Amino acid sequence: MKKLFLILLVPFAIFAQSYLVSDIPLPKTYVLDLDPYECDEDCLQEFLEKDQIFSFLAHAHRKLPNKELEEARMINAAIFNIGASNTNANFRIALLLPYKRIGKYATSTTNAVFAYLVTKSTPFDMKSYTIEDESYDTIQAALQQIQQDGIEFVIAPLTKEGVENIISIDPELSIYFPTTNKKDVETTSPYLSFGGIDYSAQSDMLLREAVSRLIIFSGTSETGKKLALYQEDRFLHPNIEHVEPSAFSPDHELVMPTQTDETPKKVFKYYISTRTTNLENYLKDNEEIVAGSFLINTPIIKTGMIMSQLTLYDTNATNVLSTQINYNPLLLSMTQYRDRENMVIANSITKQDNVQIEMNSLIGNDIKYDWINYSTIVGVDYFYSQVTGEARVYDLAIKDAQVVYDIELLRPMRTKFAKYIPSQPPEPELEETEN
Repeated sequence: MKKLFLILLVPFAIFAQSYLVSDIPLPKTYVLDLDPYECDEDCLQEFLEKDQIFSFLAHAHRKLPNKELEEARMINAAIFNIGASNTNANFRIALLLPYKRIGKYATSTTNAVFAYLVTKSTPFDMKSYTIEDESYDTIQAALQQIQQDGIEFVIAPLTKEGVENIISIDPELSIYFPTTNKKDVETTSPYLSFGGIDYSAQSDMLLREAVSRLIIFSGTSETGKKLALYQEDRFLHPNIEHVEPSAFSPDHELVMPTQTDETPKKVFKYYISTRTTNLENYLKDNEEIVAGSFLINTPIIKTGMIMSQLTLYDTNATNVLSTQINYNPLLLSMTQYRDRENMVIANSITKQDNVQIEMNSLIGNDIKYDWINYSTIVGVDYFYSQVTGEARVYDLAIKDAQVVYDIELLRPMRTKFAKYIPSQPPEPELEETEN
């Protein structure tokens, strides 16, 4: 049956590589139920086991109470493009794609939106608007064209520069930014909503597991430096409200604030450039960082390099902590288990839907680990619910125009990620009192 799916989805895979969606609608398939007998759950299951898909679909023409059978119905209905039952609405959505800035995400976010919509019963129009850059004038021209085309909903995987230009333009279009968290910009527009991961909230949770000394490795980008400074500040002052720093503090700074504790907390920060491959100068014979907590804010390849050298130079790390950026199955194959044995990763991709995972997987798209694709699915689901009135598949809370993600802590085991259970400190012994 898997082979049949893959053969049938070849046209979808080809289509998914294009930034432009054809105006020619896909042909509809209608399955007639000519069986005079009723078909219960056992009967439907038997059809599936025998790969009698059309017999299954002929009887499964309405939503099924059995969750597994309902998922099979939705997946197969999408694959064979079964005739829509809801023709009272037409869902129209645009994608604003600065392909030179976001690279592969110009394709993968398009795939995510398409995979979501083909599982639905409502006819849809999806149109991509590619832009050369994220300048004010370029984005303004694209938004004007979207409005002229009569489209009200836009998915815009832009960088911070593009988001800030849209805020300045202040269009009357419902725009969702899967790449940006609202904390990183300033806007009161009722039309703009945000789906970016909250790295500061993830950092707060990770820092509960950190011990002093805290050693932070970050990239040299503005985002990497900003996150490192936030983590430093929260670790040293966990009970004080965070204030944005006015300037970046220098690399490899040791901070020892006045503490009421006997042992003050210490933080070391290292900003690692993309070209740096050898950390000997930072790690070898550095007694100051032995047995500390290492917080890594670098992409997966750089993280693998760092973790192997933590072992090589005998840092004896108490634990290694990381945000969403390293929730990636590649970590399991590119690092040795002993290097990641004490690693803890924060993850916000906690709401999963098997139908969407399967449909994206069949066209080579990842929404299980890639948070931008996942956020894109959350956004199109949010817009689709507004138009059709259907319940949201990803019913995450949206507060002040920002998607609020749950956060879980995970450990990269030998072959999978498993939930991390923080060790609880022993309860203090109660002194006996005389009666």
